[in-house]
Amino acid sequence: MSDTTSLLSRAWMGRWYGSLCFAFFGWLGATTHAAQASPEESLAHAEALRDTAMQGTTALAIVRSLTTEVGPRLAGSESEARARAWALNILKEKGFAQVRNEPFVMDAWERHDEGAQVMAPYPQPLAVTALGGSVATPEGGLEGSVAVFETLEALKRAPADSLSGQLAYVGHAMQRTQDGSSYGYFNEARTAGPSIAASKGAIGYLIRSIGTDSHRFPHTGSLRYREDTPRIPALALSNPDADQIERIAAVNEDIKLRIWVDSAELPASESGNVIAEITGRTAPEEIVLIGAHLDSWDLGTGAIDDGAGVGITMAALELIKQAGLPPRRTIRLVLWGAEEVGLLGAQAYRQKHEAHLDQHVIGSESDFGGGAVWRVTADSQTKEGDDLFAAIADLLAPIGVAPGSDDQPGGGPDLYPLMAAGVPTLRLHQDGRDYFDLHHTADDTLDKLDARALDQNVAAFAVFAWMVADSDVTFRAPEN
Repeated sequence: MSDTTSLLSRAWMGRWYGSLCFAFFGWLGATTHAAQASPEESLAHAEALRDTAMQGTTALAIVRSLTTEVGPRLAGSESEARARAWALNILKEKGFAQVRNEPFVMDAWERHDEGAQVMAPYPQPLAVTALGGSVATPEGGLEGSVAVFETLEALKRAPADSLSGQLAYVGHAMQRTQDGSSYGYFNEARTAGPSIAASKGAIGYLIRSIGTDSHRFPHTGSLRYREDTPRIPALALSNPDADQIERIAAVNEDIKLRIWVDSAELPASESGNVIAEITGRTAPEEIVLIGAHLDSWDLGTGAIDDGAGVGITMAALELIKQAGLPPRRTIRLVLWGAEEVGLLGAQAYRQKHEAHLDQHVIGSESDFGGGAVWRVTADSQTKEGDDLFAAIADLLAPIGVAPGSDDQPGGGPDLYPLMAAGVPTLRLHQDGRDYFDLHHTADDTLDKLDARALDQNVAAFAVFAWMVADSDVTFRAPEN
């Protein structure tokens, strides 16, 4: 027995087989698998899945195994490859169908070293991290005066060549919210900021971390260089260090910094999407998609982003399988690769499965940490889809989940390419008030997760996946 098997088996024995709900599963599982369950039986099965999950699941043990035995999983790296091997091994041990890796090639990036310090007027070190994809500085680093901008919009308004030879700094005021809604707006400072600064003549770029904490843990994350501008080194300051820069600037406009980044590009590296299924009993070609992304940034161990999602969705699939009654349709788990660097696994999945996307009934991804689900939305385009969504919402109400309007469609980032191809999504909104305290930092570690909150997520995913997969309901508007 492998260490991974032993670790998960202990959690399974301690938290699963003690559940009295298996008495119900044994009775319901006696129904012939090939037979169509009645709506009442299907509903009762979903209730039992929910209640069993709330008594305890393997979700936390799965995240513990991933973050301990693999650790950080930078896209395209050897550690991401070990994560795929880890996932394939566990999914096969759990007895899922069609377990496989679907590889793809990508250009990878890795960090070696980074740093920054105030040279004048008050010399001191700064807590920084290079943004993912940043080019390296010349050996010995770069020195320059700092042009301070309160917002990215202020940087955009700066005249061309006005920052020649300078380092640009952009601050902002990101606030914590339950749904993380401010991230999309402030994220542009990270992704587009370096090229905007370069277009003004800057030789380097720094931002206040896109995060809500007050600790000296800078937040990394991908940038996107434009083809028509020079590529300049880019770093994020921790929030306290950004405060320090702004305090110095308030009393002395002439700030000089030294920054250094040692990084490398690794062309033609391999990543992949890991897939496992519960095969549908009468309509196996129809797919209900759940999943999470397997890669992570390299500063922490990727427990919050997105080990939690891996644990939640894998445990939900396990819960349904262990109940002994396969649904009408296939439930497919996808653990996407290379999400953090541009949804590369999601794009590869769409390309590979393009001919069969019309058979993808609906999808949902867990990629917002481990907080409890508080709202559910869906982008149904049919009356029957609306009715099934109402039934799902009713099942989730006892565990604290309320239905909402789908003002922000999208079941998770890795589903965006599928949404563009017309695949409907359902979104289980998690409480993310502390998510951006940890997101993309060295503080993204296992101790931040709560087992009961993960179990509630598993319950929600299992109810959703079972109810849709055991139906013949479509969420797509009929074609004219």
